[in-house]
Amino acid sequence: MSHQEHVLGIDIGTGSARAGIFTPDGVMLAEAKTPIAMHRPAEHHVEQSSTDIWRAVCSATQRAREAAGVTSDSITSMSVSATCSLVLLDKQDKPLALSPGDEAWNIIVWMDHRATAEAAECTATQAAPLRNLGGVMSPEMQMPKLMWLKRHRPELYVKIGYAGDLGDWLGFKCTGSLERSVCMLSCKWTFDPRPGHGWDRDFLNQIDMQDVLECARLPEQALPVGVALGQLTEEAADDLGLTTRCTFAVGMIDAYAGALGTLGRSLADAPERRLAVIGGTSTCHIGAQPERREVPGVWGPYPGALCDGFVANEGGQSITGALLDHLAALFSASSEFGDDLHGALSDLLLERLASGDPAPDTHVCPDFIGNRSPLADPEIRGTITGLTLDTPCENFIKVYWAAATSLVYGTRAIIERMNAHGYAIDTLHLSGGHGRSALLRKLYADGTGCRVVLADAPEPVLLGVAVAALAAQANCEVLSVANGLAPGEQTLEPDQAMQALHTARYAAFKKLYEGRLD
Repeated sequence: MSHQEHVLGIDIGTGSARAGIFTPDGVMLAEAKTPIAMHRPAEHHVEQSSTDIWRAVCSATQRAREAAGVTSDSITSMSVSATCSLVLLDKQDKPLALSPGDEAWNIIVWMDHRATAEAAECTATQAAPLRNLGGVMSPEMQMPKLMWLKRHRPELYVKIGYAGDLGDWLGFKCTGSLERSVCMLSCKWTFDPRPGHGWDRDFLNQIDMQDVLECARLPEQALPVGVALGQLTEEAADDLGLTTRCTFAVGMIDAYAGALGTLGRSLADAPERRLAVIGGTSTCHIGAQPERREVPGVWGPYPGALCDGFVANEGGQSITGALLDHLAALFSASSEFGDDLHGALSDLLLERLASGDPAPDTHVCPDFIGNRSPLADPEIRGTITGLTLDTPCENFIKVYWAAATSLVYGTRAIIERMNAHGYAIDTLHLSGGHGRSALLRKLYADGTGCRVVLADAPEPVLLGVAVAALAAQANCEVLSVANGLAPGEQTLEPDQAMQALHTARYAAFKKLYEGRLD
């Protein structure tokens, strides 16, 4: 690539679409973000609009390019990471609306749990695909959601002309290609990319979804992350403010982009000891080894989902940053901490921590919408214990502290489960919003006993997307690109003086689960 060429990374998160412009050596020149709307028509139902998301992607792209000061024709490759939300189109490839309203609410968001019963039925089959899901189907995956539609909205189900992960849909929108990413198909659709596997039609017959391959237009093969999907169509190029010279590279789920941006260059060095922790609205925990590891309650093993030659396992917590935001909304005293509530509480709690446990009797079970890993139980609900008649402000501070520690202890439980099944994790590669919190950075190190690696790259998720775009441009594997990009990093070692505090708190945390974590 010449110095005049650039790549575009798009990340579609839960609340916004972001665009970053990168140089060939992985330096981000500019970033822009546009919010996306959310619709909650019923309990456990969460929807978005692909029309709204496309507007946000185009707006963010145009503003990022302008901020970077580069020309449209200099952007010769792009890729995407996205939440694992389910996009529905009709047989004319128009949005298939789930709910009435000004927007075409045609996306079932990843956190939507309407299909909990259907997920349980999938688990009860104990069919072969369950061995790639830690033994338990999640309502956050696509087959249960489509089962729910077939049962509860049959008039919509028969109209489906396309159903796909949000990232794959963006590739379709930009190029017209129906090919899908191995990351998205294997992680969320029960597709097994190993030779001789693919779609398990016996399983699909067991759950009465034998017609889904045709109605959703699902392919028989999956494409590796970072290969060229196609050139931008004239319509997509015009909307994005780019040119048809731009190649669209196969993308990945947002957490995997964060893992690639932080962990990719370290996989040659004891990969079994490393875990990418991508913390934001939710938190994903991604490890990868050359060998296949089946870990109960942890998704995977997923060959190729992160990169060729490695098999990934993915733990997760469905709400983490969202839990802290939710608690702030529940407690009126949160208004006393100003516009930067999380920053103010981080400073306050770090100061108090210097004198011991800020709230030794207050504990939180953070699974307000179920436990994704390691228990894989969507029916678990949150708990707050140890409240007293302290002032409202003091109670809020204590609950916030307990919630923050509980998020880290949830990660600790996932690490313990993975280490019992073939990993030896002692190093966390932390990215996302949690990595920007001084309090959470310290808690991840002290509360898990692991060293924490923090990349100097300002946006590791966008960097991971840029790696995929650069791989397509150079016609090489993503891991070789990641190895060539070496942003600096900092390492935070666990504070041994905090060990007794976290040992006691973790024991109390496990008691909230009535022995299920032992």
